[in-house]
Amino acid sequence: MCGLQRVFHRARVSLQRHPTDSTRALVPPQRQGGEVLVKRPLWMGAVIGTALTTGRAIAEERFPPPEFETGYKIPALKYPLPKWVGMEYLDVALLLVALAVGTYLVYTKRSRRGLALLSILSLFYFGFYREGCVCAIGSIQNVALALGQTSYQIPLHVVGFFVLPLLFALFFGRTFCAAVCPHGAIQELVVWRPVQVPRWLEHALGLLAYVYLGAAVLFAATGTSFILCQYDPFIAIFRLSGGFEMFLLGGCFLVIGLFVGRPYCRFLCPLGVLLGLFSHVSQKRVTIYPDHCVQCRLCEDSCPYNAIREPTIDDSHCDNTTSRRRLLVYLALAPVLLLLFGFLGSQFGAPMARAHATVQLQERLEQEDRGAVDGTTDASTAFRDAGRSRKELAAATATIQRRFHIGGWLLGLWVGLVVAVKLIGLSVRRGRDEYEADRGACVACGRCFPYCPADEDVRLQALASLEAESVEVRDETALLE
Repeated sequence: MCGLQRVFHRARVSLQRHPTDSTRALVPPQRQGGEVLVKRPLWMGAVIGTALTTGRAIAEERFPPPEFETGYKIPALKYPLPKWVGMEYLDVALLLVALAVGTYLVYTKRSRRGLALLSILSLFYFGFYREGCVCAIGSIQNVALALGQTSYQIPLHVVGFFVLPLLFALFFGRTFCAAVCPHGAIQELVVWRPVQVPRWLEHALGLLAYVYLGAAVLFAATGTSFILCQYDPFIAIFRLSGGFEMFLLGGCFLVIGLFVGRPYCRFLCPLGVLLGLFSHVSQKRVTIYPDHCVQCRLCEDSCPYNAIREPTIDDSHCDNTTSRRRLLVYLALAPVLLLLFGFLGSQFGAPMARAHATVQLQERLEQEDRGAVDGTTDASTAFRDAGRSRKELAAATATIQRRFHIGGWLLGLWVGLVVAVKLIGLSVRRGRDEYEADRGACVACGRCFPYCPADEDVRLQALASLEAESVEVRDETALLE
């Protein structure tokens, strides 16, 4: 007990033992009707506050700064300026402008050069300057956390980064992937000699993105971690800092991207899954040719993403019995796949729950109690020093494990639904008379635009018509003169 506390303690004891008329009001009254009425005058609070303030000032002067013989002076404290709040909303505005410009370049100008320039600008600003944060891919986790944790308030600019790409995909396809996304831009610029991935392998690898999306939503909704940001392969490159493992991961994707176009976008990007689903019902779609298709197959050879679908052969006279049987089998197999993958997902619920900090703390405390491990961790020591209840920790752990069990079922059902829909989609034949870009797979990069001879013919015809009009104008002017 310090000196100031002893003074107040003795004064209080003296007043309680020998109250006078002038000090009787300072003595706490006795219990009346089961309640204790405590009356303290305002001046006592003022005295205590003044004493504490004076004590703090004296404590600050007890240890004056040392005087250096070399003449060194302690520098004054400098506090960093607060970050401008409007920067996030400026990012949303620039994202909207970039999406509008990209859509204009894809559908109106059909300019591959313009899209390449926009990719470089987006990579510089959203990637290196803003260091990849906030990105539209990571915003999926914020939305999932807001839905899973009611106490979390999602920032408005994060909502903008999540909604705008989906909104444009709903009307114009994947124009965000064309030249706005920094992850896609850095892969687009390194494509060198792309090879075509077999269609069956592409469908199989494409399932990884759906699993990754479901796992990211589950981990974010339970408040475990943001795995999309934690394992982002390009964030270390954008920030020019990070662990060696992350640099190695990003470098591997870029090296693979020299020969396989956009491997992260096609086989792992969770936002690409959502954009692909929205693009299937978009009002406009990317067209390879401006007028008519001459079936030269140059667009198919120029696309490094295997997103060009060839015309179907007229098989009206062929027997479709095999295709119909396959479709019926897949339709009957769909419920079985849902239950099977749902059960498998529930079995992974407990292992995934161990990634949560609360579950890890509970297991660590149990191991320390049994003597299975040596020493303690910072988390276990802090828990014991805080005097928290082990029952509350066990109840919180059980709640988290139960949520992961349910989430595992939902994740498995999601994967089973994706597998069933893909099998059914592969068994359905769609008629095409010309080469078309797949709405879900096409990233609107514009690589096929300059290869289309029909596009060149339209430009030549437009130039010829303009030249003819100018000649007519000159002739009319000459006649008038």
